[in-house]
Amino acid sequence: MIAAPSTARTRIKICGLTREQDVDAAIEAGADAVGFVLYPASPRAVTTQRARELASRLPPFMTPVLLFVNEPAAAALEALQNVPGAMAQFHGDESPEQCWEATGRGAHRFMRAARIPLGTAGAGFDLVKYASDYSRAQAILLDAHVEAYGGGGKAFDWSLLPPAVDAHLVLSGGLAPANVGDGIRRLRTAAKSLAVDVSSGVEAAKGIKDAAKIREFVAAVRAADALT
Repeated sequence: MIAAPSTARTRIKICGLTREQDVDAAIEAGADAVGFVLYPASPRAVTTQRARELASRLPPFMTPVLLFVNEPAAAALEALQNVPGAMAQFHGDESPEQCWEATGRGAHRFMRAARIPLGTAGAGFDLVKYASDYSRAQAILLDAHVEAYGGGGKAFDWSLLPPAVDAHLVLSGGLAPANVGDGIRRLRTAAKSLAVDVSSGVEAAKGIKDAAKIREFVAAVRAADALT
């Protein structure tokens, strides 16, 4: 088993930001990364220019993440080049080679989303093989497979995940202050390291974050860290 040390700190990403005040709330709460959705069909979508403007508010060592869904490689790479320090998150049907090309063949870091089926069907998803196929990814993000691409507020069955995965994992999908601690306790020892990603669980409306919920979410993560 790939066990993380008991003092491991869970990294936190707040995704789907569209407003300055929400970026500021994530900064003040102590998040490690913020996500900007560059997928036009999403209710949380922003343009590359808007993502650049919002990311300019970030302090040093806080990472902007650009979420793409089946974006042409050249367009994704151009967006990454226009947002300083940006990391990519691929949430569509991108192959390992397409991810590699879209990030300038290693010029930019990337995460690959694994869309885990809901219910017992999740047992058929081979996460170990998926992580191996996308071994160039800095992390594998675990999300529920919903009709849209992410942000559906649905949680898959965490108990169906393998006990050990040779990758850094980011738990996502239906997370909120009330359940993120349970997710951390379940998956803490399953990976090289663990992070969490929240969007709808800290919103007042789609694309509109609630600063109090962001603070509650971060506090719940830190409380879980203290106990694991």
